[in-house]
Amino acid sequence: MPEFRMPSLGADMTEGTLLEWRVYPGDAVHKGDVVAEVDTTKAAIEVECFEDGVIGELLVPEGTTVPVGTPLATIEPAGAEPARRPAATPASVSPSSASAEPAAPESPTAPAASVALHDQDGRESAIRATPLIHRIAAEAGIDLASVHGSAPGGRIVRADLDRAILERRGGNRAVIRASGYARRLADTAGVELADIAGSGPEGAVRAADVRAAVSGTEAAATATDPAPVSNRPNSAAISAPEPGQHAAPQHDPAEVRKLIAAAMTRSKRTIPHYYLSSTIDMTAARNWLAEHNRQVPVTDRILPAALLLAAVARAVRTVPELNGHWIDDEFHPASHVHLGVVVSMRSGGIIVPTIPDADRLALPELMTALRGVAERARAVRLRSSDATPATITVTNLGDLGVDSVFGVIAAPQVAIVGFGAVTERPCAVDGLLGVRPQLTATLSADHRATDGAIGARFLHAVDTLLQTPEEL
Repeated sequence: MPEFRMPSLGADMTEGTLLEWRVYPGDAVHKGDVVAEVDTTKAAIEVECFEDGVIGELLVPEGTTVPVGTPLATIEPAGAEPARRPAATPASVSPSSASAEPAAPESPTAPAASVALHDQDGRESAIRATPLIHRIAAEAGIDLASVHGSAPGGRIVRADLDRAILERRGGNRAVIRASGYARRLADTAGVELADIAGSGPEGAVRAADVRAAVSGTEAAATATDPAPVSNRPNSAAISAPEPGQHAAPQHDPAEVRKLIAAAMTRSKRTIPHYYLSSTIDMTAARNWLAEHNRQVPVTDRILPAALLLAAVARAVRTVPELNGHWIDDEFHPASHVHLGVVVSMRSGGIIVPTIPDADRLALPELMTALRGVAERARAVRLRSSDATPATITVTNLGDLGVDSVFGVIAAPQVAIVGFGAVTERPCAVDGLLGVRPQLTATLSADHRATDGAIGARFLHAVDTLLQTPEEL
């Protein structure tokens, strides 16, 4: 059964917090759809669906912190029988116990809180609902046996329970689809969900919709009433939420720095680095880029950084000894080139999103991917695809005028490539002294996985590819 799991944003991340679900059990989803948002010490990550199907169970409630790799939800083929499994153990309660011992295989007849409910006589009833639905139903005094489940396999979802609660109260309004986080924000701000236009699946109200509605209400109130914002408690509730509520994620630069420090210290302590550098003539690459960019719209222009990434992705295909991970005292080569890109964060520190399958992207596609990950990283809002484990990383400080940079390998990778600025330098050309645009390319590699000769082959491959940029 395919599962959405808590993504990892590097070796220094151990856990994350589920901020908001953007889908419901029974919703049809397609590859690339965003299904949830999780928060880490470094950034918020939008978790994307990786295949078409129907959302099965939501295994982790909003606001719960769980270890990296914990299943968050299941996805089922359309019309498939829903799987039975218990909800995940929150990391905030017991992160060690959640991973210390593997769960025993579940018996087909074993009772599960997310699947079956027992009555007072101990008889098992065939009610399929998550523990959260059971709890809400108990608080509302609703007998789940009387609720019709609209999800696959007759599973009862939140919308079904909301409808039953409204009917019991004599209400005849349509059930409003909204995430739990959006409901909490709306309750705190005193906003009616029925008055908010939802931007989620099938018009579901998201937290961002609630914030926008509150902002619109404040703007209208300001136009008619010059009273200070501090006199309106509802707006204060949104702008300054109580502890425990999950408003827009804030990331402490000091904590980010601690994570980076721990990862870099571990790398330098455990990985025997060796370093190589090479000066590359960029005349051909610069001329080709200038000509290409003159012929395309401004939005389609390619930056030198994308050209360098393309050269690395294709070069490492010819030198696969540098593409992979060192795990359990041996090298595990990767079948794909997932390129990590070091991005400087506005608040300080660095983050390394990934461009998956970079070697398979045409140069314009790679430029688009680079622009996307850089923008999302600096906005501290990534997608789960950005957190794909990188197989090799590139750091580029050329824009800051640095001549060269020797990176620190991010374990368990075995190499990191560095690029400096393209500058006019004196050099010998056909036996004569001339001036050419050149840059310094560097390689920091793990001596356990490779030796200097392999690293030299790689840098030579990068140089060769940059002399024929039209082939990238």
